[in-house]
Amino acid sequence: MIRRALFLASLLTLTPIAFARIEEETIPAPAAPPAGSTAPTRASKEKLSYSEVNVEGPYLAITFDDGPSTRNTPKLLDLLAAKHIKGTFFVLGECVAANPEILKRIAAEGHEIGNHTWTHASLAKSSDEKIRGELQRAEKQIIALTGMKPKLMRPPYGAMSARQRKWVHDEFGYNIVLWDVDPLDWKEPGVNVVANRIIKEARPGSIILSHDIHAPTVEAMPEVLDTLLAKGFKFVTVSELIVIDKGGSRPEPTKPAAKAESEAPAATRTEGIR
Repeated sequence: MIRRALFLASLLTLTPIAFARIEEETIPAPAAPPAGSTAPTRASKEKLSYSEVNVEGPYLAITFDDGPSTRNTPKLLDLLAAKHIKGTFFVLGECVAANPEILKRIAAEGHEIGNHTWTHASLAKSSDEKIRGELQRAEKQIIALTGMKPKLMRPPYGAMSARQRKWVHDEFGYNIVLWDVDPLDWKEPGVNVVANRIIKEARPGSIILSHDIHAPTVEAMPEVLDTLLAKGFKFVTVSELIVIDKGGSRPEPTKPAAKAESEAPAATRTEGIR
């Protein structure tokens, strides 16, 4: 009884983000077919969410949240194109609606786009109806502009219960993506601090969290990318990283991206939290 009481007491001290990142959620796979059956089998468990990926090679993924931003995202895209790097952008529906041409450019240049809800709502505190509306509205906007359905979603603040992850995975088909490298760039601690934190914490299989709505983050990216490339890391999208985790083939080296047409001016979003 004493041990259980201490365990429950420790849980009460955890934040929603801590709950979200305790363990990657899994769901049981169907029972194995009878002996002699030729039916295909799956691994004993299927992942619902990823904060990092087990890989043998020097692969990692860099992600950008809360955009697109009129002021910062085009600069970031120029940098990624120059270095032939593909990133994953977890976009907000309201920012997509304000900056549609930037989202089109993200897709045209081969980056992955994930759903980050419409308004950056805290899903752990939301009803299923509210969550469904946030995700559906953002997804429809992304599809309308790019013709592609997102494969990934990231809960704002990383906060989402195991039950919510399961039904969102089942209903939308999303892999839920968290992170294992967090430079806390939304606090704007400075360009050098952001760069040093990412470089220090990155390792094979890492999913790096950052935010393209913050100018210092974009300013830190040249040092981050150059240093990690010099260390031998190879940048892939989150979905490519997941394929590697599942034993799929390694992605081919990326070719120089074609320049998209310049974006028309659009409104910008000023929210500064993940």
